[in-house]
Amino acid sequence: MRDIVILACTECKNRNYNTTKNKKTTTGKLEFSKYCKHCRKHTLHKETK
Repeated sequence: MRDIVILACTECKNRNYNTTKNKKTTTGKLEFSKYCKHCRKHTLHKETK
């Protein structure tokens, strides 16, 4: 039931991270504060298609 999702930086729009999520328990989009190597700082990363 776990699906692979891609996380993209909200500032530079680069897709930096892959993770998994359980579609039954987490119906909304994932958001994490992670390090972006292109921006060289911690930014908000959101789930993309």
